[in-house]
Order: sequence, then C-alpha cells, then structure tokens
Amino acid sequence: MKNIAHTAIEPGILYFGTPVVLLSTTNEDGSPNLAPMSSAFWLGWRAMLGLGARSQTAQNLLRTREGVLNLPSESMAPAVDRLALTTGTDPVPAGKRERGYFHVADKFGRAGLTPVASSTVSPPRVGECPVAMEVAVEAVHPVGDDGGVVAFEVRVQRVWVHETIRTPGTEDRIDPDAWRPLIMSFQKFYGLGEQVHPSTLARIPERLYRGPDIERARQVAS
Repeated sequence: MKNIAHTAIEPGILYFGTPVVLLSTTNEDGSPNLAPMSSAFWLGWRAMLGLGARSQTAQNLLRTREGVLNLPSESMAPAVDRLALTTGTDPVPAGKRERGYFHVADKFGRAGLTPVASSTVSPPRVGECPVAMEVAVEAVHPVGDDGGVVAFEVRVQRVWVHETIRTPGTEDRIDPDAWRPLIMSFQKFYGLGEQVHPSTLARIPERLYRGPDIERARQVAS
C-alpha cells in the first residue's frame, strides 16, 4: 500500500459518519418531542448519546430518564430533513436562533411520521423506523469544560424491528444486507454501499456477545 503524507487541519466538526437517530422524549406538558441526532454509538445493550446540554431533548432526558432511539432507513432522509433546524424549546435559545432554528411543537406531524405507543417508556416509537429501542438513562457525563455538551449513557430495555430486516430463519438477528441505515457525514446524508470485504469478526457467533443487560431488560414490565 502506498505511503501517503498526512496534512494537519482544524475542521470545525468531526462527523466522519454515524447512523442518524430520531430520539423521542416527553416534554413537560406530556407531548412527545422528536429530534434528529447522530452523535451516538452502541456497546452491548447500552448506548452513548452526545447532546447539547440546553436542548429540549437533553432537558427531557434529564427530567424523565427515558426515551426511544428510532433508527431511520436511508429512504427516510426527506422525513428526517423536515426536522432539521427545528427545536421543541420555546422561546428558541439565542444560539440556535442565530443558526436559523425555529420552534415546532408537533415534530411527528412536521416530519409526517407516525407515533406508536412504547412498551416500557412513555415516549412513542416512530412507526416508520425499521429499528426502535426503548431506553432508560443510566448516567450523565459532562463533556468538555464549558458545560455545553453532555453524554447520556442509556440502557436498552426493548428492541423493536420491522420483519423486513430480520435474518430469515432466526429470531434475534438483523440481516445487515437488508438493514440500510441513514448515515450522517459532515452534515450530509448518505446510505451504505455493498459489503466491501468479508469480516473475520463475523465468524464469532452473536450469542457470545450477549450480556447481563439483556436479562435485565426482560425483567422490565411492559
């Protein structure tokens, strides 16, 4: 492989590509809030979510300690984009107002998406999303020195999927060739391409990764 020299740069953001999440929470008045975000990653049945500390979604998570991580497919990009530059906070914070944000109370209506009752949490799932994970907040971690960003550690309590993305003949496996997540990379939407190379890690049975949080989730009443 050819050795290519690096160049030092200072980009304003480091969004090299992560799945888009539509995060549903409950507002103080009991209405649902729905916000797109992509600073998320998973470890077992837990996830880390990076959010602006003063956002409506962050405030809802801090107050209620629960939410739903809805994962849209690449075909849902137009619906997700209808939520861009919207906020559930009223009045709109000055920082967001400067970036062009405006208040929207009915996020589901604006996106043209369907709220579906959840099993273990109050916020609804998004019916059109092929994956929806009901979560409970386990911990909140400040990020940086200015208090503007927090990382929520959430524990998954229920995983819901469309039948179209399940591996045929299995109960609990997702077919990566059928699941086409929406990806955000440097503020632009992308999908996944075809598999580029066989993975040695794929030889490990998924059951060997199953941790204690799965058993704990079974104990949560519907």
